[in-house]
Parts: sequence; C-alpha cells; structure tokens
Amino acid sequence: MKPIFALLCLSSLAQAELRLPAIIGDNMVLQQQQTNPLWGWDKPGSTVTVSFGSQSKSGVCDEKGRWSVKLDPVAANATPAAISIKGTTERVLQNVLVGEVWLCSGQSNMGFTVGRCYDGDLEIAAANLPMIRLISVPQVGTQELQDDFKGQWEPCSPANVGEFTAVGYFFGKVLHKALGVPVGLIDNAWGGSACEAWVHRPVLEKDPRFKSIIEQWKQTEATFTDETFAKQKQQHADKLKVWAEKRREAIKAKQPFDAPAPRAPQNPLTGQHRPGNLFAGCLHPLIGYGIKGAIWYQGESNSARAAEYRDLFPLMISHWREVWKQGDFPFYWVQLADYKAELPEAGDSQWAELREAQTLTMKAIPNGGQAVITDLGEGKDIHPRNKQDVAERLVRWALARDYGKKIPYRSAELKGATFNGGKAQVTLDTFGAPLFTFDVADVKGFALCGEDKVWHWAEGKITGQNTLEVSSAKVKQPTAVRYAWADNPICNLYTFNGNLPVTPFRSDNFPLITATPPAPAKP
Repeated sequence: MKPIFALLCLSSLAQAELRLPAIIGDNMVLQQQQTNPLWGWDKPGSTVTVSFGSQSKSGVCDEKGRWSVKLDPVAANATPAAISIKGTTERVLQNVLVGEVWLCSGQSNMGFTVGRCYDGDLEIAAANLPMIRLISVPQVGTQELQDDFKGQWEPCSPANVGEFTAVGYFFGKVLHKALGVPVGLIDNAWGGSACEAWVHRPVLEKDPRFKSIIEQWKQTEATFTDETFAKQKQQHADKLKVWAEKRREAIKAKQPFDAPAPRAPQNPLTGQHRPGNLFAGCLHPLIGYGIKGAIWYQGESNSARAAEYRDLFPLMISHWREVWKQGDFPFYWVQLADYKAELPEAGDSQWAELREAQTLTMKAIPNGGQAVITDLGEGKDIHPRNKQDVAERLVRWALARDYGKKIPYRSAELKGATFNGGKAQVTLDTFGAPLFTFDVADVKGFALCGEDKVWHWAEGKITGQNTLEVSSAKVKQPTAVRYAWADNPICNLYTFNGNLPVTPFRSDNFPLITATPPAPAKP
C-alpha cells in the first residue's frame, strides 16, 4: 500500500496545481535572523515565485514536482504579513509573523497537555496570546518517508491550547514574555515512543552498536501478520466484555470498582517503537523548516536499555542536525523525573542509569543541555502534572545560552571525589552558586560503599560553597559515592541561584545493570 501522502502528491500533480505542506501556511512563524527554506509541489518543470516583503525568490519544480526556495534572514516582526506564492496557481499566506520557532518532541511527558497539568483551567483561561502560534503533528508510524501531514498553524487561544503540549507551551510563553517577539511551537510527541523510532532506520542498520535492536525487529516483522493482530483484537474484545460486566455488577451492588479497562493491542508495525517509524511518519515532513532549536522529553521507554541510550540518544540528536542542514541547533532535554517506590535500601537503578546517559550526552554533543527534575515527579504517576516548573528549567538554558540573558541555568554536577579518614570528600561544579538544602538542614540523597560494593545510605554535610563531606557508620572505608541514585531518590541538595537541584551522579564505574538489556519493548 502506498503512503497516503504520496497518493495525495500524485493527485495534485495530475491536477497541475500548486500545493504546500501543512508546515507552510497561514499563521506560521518564520525563524528570525536566519535563512528560511520554503517548499511545495507543482507541475514538473514549472517555475514557482515566492514574494515576501521586498524579497522575491524563484524555484523550478523537479521531475517529481517539488520546488524549494530560501528566504533571506529578516528581523523579528509581530506585524502580520503576507507571503505570495505563484506557480500554475497562486496562494497568498496570511497573518505570517517572524520570531522564534521551537520543535517540541519526545514521548508522553512532552505530549502531556496543558489541560491536564496543575491549574490547567487557569492556564487555558489566560492563553489569549495570538503572538504565539501552535501546530501539532499527527501520530503516523510508518517506514515510508512522509512529505506532509494533516495540520495547520493557529494563533494560541483558550480554544486550542488545552490539547497542546504543556511543556512546549509553557516554554514558549516564557520565551515570548522574556524576548517580546512572536514564538512558533511545533508539537511533535508520541506517548510511549522509543528513541530508536525517531531515527531514520538505515542509520541504525549501518551502526553495529544497534544490531540487537534491528535483529529483534526483523524477527517481529517476519512473524507478525494481519491474522495475528486480528486475533489480539478479538482477545481484547473478550476481556473488555468481561471487565464491563464486572463493572456493571459492582455498580449495581454499590461496590467500589477501580480495575482499569484491558489495554487495547497495538500493531507494532505501525506503532511508536519500531525503528525509524516516527522519523519517517512524524519528523520527516518537518525537516528543513527554519527552527531555532528543539526541546525533548523522553527516556522512560528506553530505561531498561540505559547503557545503550548512551550511544543512541547522542546519535539521534546528531542525525536530526545532519538532515536539517541548519548546523548544531540548540537541543535541550528533560532528565527523567523521580518515579516509582522510595526504596529503603541504597543500590542500583535503571532510571538512575538512564539519567546518567542523559547527563553524559552533554559531553557527547555540542550545544545541548538538560533540565534536572528529580524533585518534580510523582512516585505513583509516570506523568507528573507540574509541567510549569519543568518548562521553566528548560527555558533557562535557551534564555542564557541562545538569547544572552544572564541567569542561572545549569544544575551542579560532580567534579571529583576523594576518600580518606573513613569519609568521602565531594567537590561539585556549581557554576558559581552556593549549595543549600531544601526543607531540612540535613543533606539527603548520598550513598557510600566500600570494597564489597554494598551500598548504604550516608550522611552528607556541606563544608563549602561547592564541597561536601559524606560518611556512614556502616561503611568504615568508603571507596565510592553516589547521589540521588535511585528510581525515586530522596534528595534535597540545590544551588541557591535559580534553585536548581544537583544533578544525580556516581564516582564509581561499576558495571551497569542495563549493560545486557532485555529486548526492545513491544506494545
């Protein structure tokens, strides 16, 4: 079966009519101070001319009917303007602004909407911000590269913001207020998506580091059939029927009933885990559009393979930058929040290892950074509702690094640790800010081990602006120290300026528990 947008393209060519992709249309925002590519389709061999202000650019359609031009850089402009595009027919794009454009991507915590977050009703009521423009990309999982999607740019209003990404919206709102320029936000997230789904599959297939991912999926592709999926759907329907009957009986008997409905099966071949599916179906239609940068919230689906994420995540970022052909554009991500049970014993953690992989990515790529949120999660919910603070920690990176605002933006990180006298002496890079503890005076979150590699919670004490002393009565001669190393760490160490939590860390290089991970997750 041919991709739907390929069929649309063929249909348009047969009619010899100018066509534009959804990302280029009324109400859009062009990125200021850089070249802005525009493109579309028309009759092969025909000339298309784009006029914007004093600019006029022309392009010739290739044998497939695709044309492209590049608009010269212009300054931010909040006055609505028009763009004329003339080919075999003419389109005039209305209400176009120039400002800052950011791509918002990842899995469900990026897709988490404004309407579901804390004070969502108030945020919606106050969202009459027409200088912020929103566009959302539908969830299409496919191996075939898509050229377009169904969607449109819209001015931000109470009528549409409720279903938009909360992290993206709050990030953009702060930018708009801080810079005083229009902001364009692209919502391109899919709940539960795996990182490898956002990478073009041939890139993964050529890299021996990801051989296990590709081999597992080739097996799935060879064995999964329409009949298999039909059987799964019937089994789900049977389970749903039983669940509904039990629910009716509970309601009739006035008894509580909190059992969740059976989860519907998903076709893995069109889902958000298959390598390359989301690159082809969700990202490819956007590639080349002028953006300032990207923000990202993902990692939960890869936590069982955290060791692999050390290579996979930097590869994804580098790959996006390569195909976008816009240099090393800013890329900022959210480190995993605290989640799951607070364990009484110190030890290893898949989520801690994934957080470390995210931290290491700052060394692996240029112009990247992470927002640490080990204090903003909810132990019983993988989707914490406080997205305002998440976005504000992300936007600090952009304001400081990309817009010249002199504000704190980076969480403190481990600089070094020494061990003598039965104690660990820890030095952090606090980027000029002093340390402090939140809520209680005692430092919470440290663990020590000795030669036996058995971890015990330890007591911490701030000894200087960026130094601490850590000890434990259960570890006479410590050899390694960790901080906030748990799925849901109990920790309270911050830097004073910006109130940014210290980045989880470990001084050891013990083998990772995710070094031999299970097979990539299936729906």
